[in-house]
This record gives sequence, structure tokens and C-alpha cells, in this order.
Amino acid sequence: MLQFHSASTRMVNTRHAVQECLEAALGPGTQCDLVLLHASIGHDYHAMLDEARRLMPGARVLGASCCGIVGTEGVSESMKDLAIMAVKGSEFAVAHVDGINGRNSFEKSMELARQLKAQQENISMVHFLASGIDIANDRCIAGLEAVLGPDVTIFGATSSDNMKGVTSYQMVDDQVFEHAAWAVGYADSSLEVDTQATHGFLAVGEPMIVTKAEGSRIIELNGRPAWEEYAARLGLDPETATCGDSIPIGALAEELPQELAEEYGNPHILRVVTRREVDGTMHYATEVCEGSRLWLTIRDEERIFKDLERMMQQMTARSSGRMPVAVFHADCLARGRYLFNRVMKEELVGRMQFPLSVGGVVPAWLGMYGFGEFARLGGANTYHNYTTAIYALYRGEGCE
Repeated sequence: MLQFHSASTRMVNTRHAVQECLEAALGPGTQCDLVLLHASIGHDYHAMLDEARRLMPGARVLGASCCGIVGTEGVSESMKDLAIMAVKGSEFAVAHVDGINGRNSFEKSMELARQLKAQQENISMVHFLASGIDIANDRCIAGLEAVLGPDVTIFGATSSDNMKGVTSYQMVDDQVFEHAAWAVGYADSSLEVDTQATHGFLAVGEPMIVTKAEGSRIIELNGRPAWEEYAARLGLDPETATCGDSIPIGALAEELPQELAEEYGNPHILRVVTRREVDGTMHYATEVCEGSRLWLTIRDEERIFKDLERMMQQMTARSSGRMPVAVFHADCLARGRYLFNRVMKEELVGRMQFPLSVGGVVPAWLGMYGFGEFARLGGANTYHNYTTAIYALYRGEGCE
């Protein structure tokens, strides 16, 4: 059976940070088979991989850039954060692809899934991490499911920078990429995963209509260049505004069917704009159809907390009294300090960790602030933005 161990630190020296985390997670001299790393944009990623591989020479090493981390030690959003999950055991597969983008997301994700299936036949869940910029995340889900089937639960995130929407990084063993995706397929029959996401934002005003689109690129809104219309609606200067300006205030909302809205606790699912082109084309997080209606949103402080409480109550009820052996967690960077410092992130994290803890001891926990999150909705694998998404791994009955 797979075993999970985690640690996090805010240490300036990258190599020392890796050493500290691995020793804290595993104990001195203990080896593992898989190391997962989330590191803020200020770290030296090549040094990070090199040190992890030096200390764990037999392990696969995967990582991603982020805008802050969450671990058993709490939350941090400095430029020098590092969090790890160290995994012992053999019931997993690792795969990666490079050059993934909004136009080839389906094909690249199918390739990723084929690699996983060639290594492990009985994969029940996939931890997926992809570039946070210029990618059609719904097509990534479709590509993985085309090979592994819709019953395989997909969880994970998209990598981020410090909210500039310029470059995010993905890491595999000794390589650092800018447009890659990696996946871990878990084939431990004793494990089950429960996933859920929530955001707490409200749609406002009249919607903008997508009048021209191509895949995950929005070319026109309301008959005007997309960025021009979007920025103007936000009160920004389209000529000078960047994604760093729009991301905190510019969550776009798509209407959900009634049955999904009831489960989600919100009538809308949110989307982020992570890049704009000179001609005004916007990079959307999923494929979008002409005629789609997109609302601007406002954040509701009280609702963010209330919806998180609701989600944790639902997850606790589904656990049947079991405590998770590990928790993976993806949070939108705009829910942390980058959203005007108004959200009390320590309290938010405390409210999500406490229900999953025993005697105040938090289970192995690996969380990141990224550009997007994967969690089930309506029984289907779904991509989300601006959410808190929790992925709790449990042992099946009789497998403790």
C-alpha cells in the first residue's frame, strides 16, 4: 500500500529547503519512490530537482511552480515557499508530455493517459498537473477519459507564476518545462479519493456575449475585440492593462444547469483569463462556443467562508468517520493575499484542515495556489477556477 508523507518550509536557499522538507517528511536517511514538489516562483527549479534527486536517487521527481503553498504547517505565499509530498510504494505510474497548448490539449492528454496505462492497468485516480497558460483544460479531461474511462477520478491543478500570467513551470525528474503536463496514476486498490470544489463569487450585471471564438481563444465579445470589451467592463485601460491587473477582479462566470448549481451551491462556474494577444484575443481556460454568455463577478467574503463550511460538512459526511491518509489541495491564487489581502487565508485553511484532522494533527497535505483546479461535479471530472478544491485520499473499508 502507498504511504504519504509531507512537509513545507519558507527557506530562501533552495537546496536547504529541499533537505529540510525531505528530512521533516521522512526522517533522516529514509528513502521514498515519488517526490512531488510545489515551489513559489522565487526558487531555483533546476537546483531543486537536482537536490531532490541527489537525496532520493531512486525516486521519480515531479514539480510545479505556484503562487504559494499549503501544508501541514499551514499556509505561506512568499516568493520562497516549498511544499512536498513524498510517496512510498510501487502502485503508481508517472507520465509527461511537452508542448501542450489550447489547440492540442485532447491529443496530448490522450498520449499522457496511454503512457500511464502502459505502466499500470488498474489506475483508479489521476493526479494531473499542466501549464496554467494557453491550455484547454476541459479537453485535457476528455483526453484522459478517452483512454482511462470516466470512472477514473482526475484531481490536480494548473501551474502558476506570481499572478502575472507570463510563464509557469512544470518539472519532471531533471527537466524544467514551460508548456508541459505530467500525471501520476494511482493503482493502489486500497485507496479511494473524494473531491469537491467551491468558490463563493457572485455574477453581476448583464452578460457579455462571445461573438467570435476559436477553441479556447475568445476573439470577440459583443462584436468587439475580446480584451478591449473585457478590460473596459472592468474599468481598466485595454492598452495598458495586463492579466496581472485583471485576474483579481475579472473572474468570468458561466451559467450552470440547475441540477449542477444545486450541488455546487452556486448558479455559476468561474473561468480565468491568463493571457491576451496584441490583437485583443483572450486565452480562456476551456473551450468556449460562440453565443456563450459570460458574466463579470464580485467576491462575497461571507459566502466564501459559508460555502467552504458547507463543502467540508459534505466531505466529512461522505467520509463515514474515516480520516484521510493524505490530502492534495489546489486553491486559486486570487483567493489568497493577491486578492487585496482581504481574505483571511490562515482562517480559511484552518477551516478546511480541522475537519480532516485527528487530535489537531493534520494528515499529509500538499496544497498550492495555482491558476485552476480539477474536481468532480455532478459525478463528472470538471475543471474549475477561483475555487478551493480538496482531494482527500482514504483507505477502503478493511484496508487500514
